[in-house]
Amino acid sequence: MASTFELEIVTPDRKFFEGSVERLVVRTSQGDEGILKDHMFMVSPLQIGVIKIKQDGKYKEAACAGGFIQVKEEKTTIITDSAEWPEEIDVKRAEKAKERAEKRLQSPGSDIDMKRAQAALQRSLTRLRVAKKD
Repeated sequence: MASTFELEIVTPDRKFFEGSVERLVVRTSQGDEGILKDHMFMVSPLQIGVIKIKQDGKYKEAACAGGFIQVKEEKTTIITDSAEWPEEIDVKRAEKAKERAEKRLQSPGSDIDMKRAQAALQRSLTRLRVAKKD
């Protein structure tokens, strides 16, 4: 059996995941980061992207809306605004959000509006990618 470490993923409204895992891959501000047992201490912001969790020799993926990761000797913790398993994703809603974001990006607006539209587009693309893995 592979070495494992404890992982906890928390959103504002629920404990999304808690358990022993063999490997974790997240998208940080520096790029994709793989976490294994005995990884060095780390605190990093997370980008919108896919969380890949290897448990019992199998990978499962979840969409993540960004947040923070803290890796400590006893446990790795992810705090995010939103995390969704493929079966929780409303594909039609994600497609509509993608269309709205693309439309906003085509019409000039303030910098804040453009950043919000880019983030919305990235979240919807991530949801669609994770949902279509099944």
